[in-house]
Amino acid sequence: MKKLLQPQLWLSLSMLVLLFACNSVSKNSANTSPSESSSDDIIFTAASILPMDSENVLKDQDVWVKAGKIYKIGKKLDAPAGAKIINAKGKFLMPGISEMHAHIPVARGEDDGLVRETLFLYLANGITTIRGMLGNPYHLKLKEQVAAGEILSPRIYTSGTSVNGNTVPSIEVADENIRAQKVAGYDFLKLHPGLKKEVFDEVVATAKEVGIKYAGHVSVDVGIRHALSNDYASVDHLDGYLEGLVPESAGVNPNANGFFGFNFTELVDKEMMDELAELTAEKNVAVVPTQTLFTRWLSPASPEEMAAEPEMKYMNPRTMDSWKKGKFGVLSNEAYSEERYEKYIDVRHHILKSLHEADVLFLLGSDAPQVFNVPGFSIHHEIQSIIDAGISPYEVLKSGTVNPARYFKEEGAYGVIKEGASADLILTTANPLEKPSTIRDNLGVMVRGKWMARSEIDERLKEIEDKYAAMNN
Repeated sequence: MKKLLQPQLWLSLSMLVLLFACNSVSKNSANTSPSESSSDDIIFTAASILPMDSENVLKDQDVWVKAGKIYKIGKKLDAPAGAKIINAKGKFLMPGISEMHAHIPVARGEDDGLVRETLFLYLANGITTIRGMLGNPYHLKLKEQVAAGEILSPRIYTSGTSVNGNTVPSIEVADENIRAQKVAGYDFLKLHPGLKKEVFDEVVATAKEVGIKYAGHVSVDVGIRHALSNDYASVDHLDGYLEGLVPESAGVNPNANGFFGFNFTELVDKEMMDELAELTAEKNVAVVPTQTLFTRWLSPASPEEMAAEPEMKYMNPRTMDSWKKGKFGVLSNEAYSEERYEKYIDVRHHILKSLHEADVLFLLGSDAPQVFNVPGFSIHHEIQSIIDAGISPYEVLKSGTVNPARYFKEEGAYGVIKEGASADLILTTANPLEKPSTIRDNLGVMVRGKWMARSEIDERLKEIEDKYAAMNN
């Protein structure tokens, strides 16, 4: 059977996709200067609140924001003189969303225009926290600028540089690499494919010694069971789970798995999933499904059809060309068929439901930018794709609000609407628990007390659209 985009090849393609960060853009595009923020005191009046630490909806509540935090919540609060009043009667207020598998561009010299543009696209879609999954020394500086309020952006957590079979080929290099990343100040390590088992074990040993967590992919030579037993912080993409459901009696070459196990779809024994789910829960390993990576990249939809979707107008035409080629490469491979795709998604749904029933911590992430996953916009595809797997809207939204704060051991600091929490908020016209798509069509987004009204969001989106439209002419 011909291999379909082996993980190592996928890694190379992903790196190429992310090279769009090097495209030259105007520094003034989608400028998100905090100087445009409103006064310190802002009050949302008569809102229906989704606190997200429960499934309750609290009606007719005022939410008073002060100094970047939620100062008071109650009915008919006395507004201080000069406070900005936002009439939220008949509207819904929920916490900002975390994108737990994001990619952040790197500035080109002094030109950080694309960085700011990408951060704005996240914010425009209600994303107020991002976990960067391909770190660079630049991101450490960017994180400091964001924390200091110099750039209006989602709060940032960032991995270090990629730990893979090429960057860390030996035990000696592993020890040196992990110590250096800890000293540099990265929040965690990002593991990519290609790690030999003995090198992975050294990564784990050194990471535990110096006190840095590790997350991401599961290398073929490591395998999902060994990975889970060695305390991953999170397994992203459900990497390794499908391969872990193939019985030894199948006698397969592990390296013939294809794109995240796609080639092994028909060999899966679903009854083996209970054991994997129990091990995941026992070891407190979180999962970031990035289901939309598969429902979009691997779907039978043509590249032309997906390129015509409205959000694609916010991407550089060169990036779009790369994405079309990436999707065409999948669809034209002789190992691909629509029937196999449907079976593959069914297997992933089973994995998702089994993990959820085992009370594994879910984290919302969509792997953006990636093939036809536009930063910010892709999180809404991810929300729907997890709901399609049979998980309730509340649990899915919880994976993007309460759960990330719990994962970073900052419960109550953000991801909830309660007094003292960060004022990261999304104002919507409908109840997101009943109509999750209303988040995408929000009336405005607040990040750490800075309010962006819909009119401002639309104006900046139009600037981006016009810039890339001009490149096509």
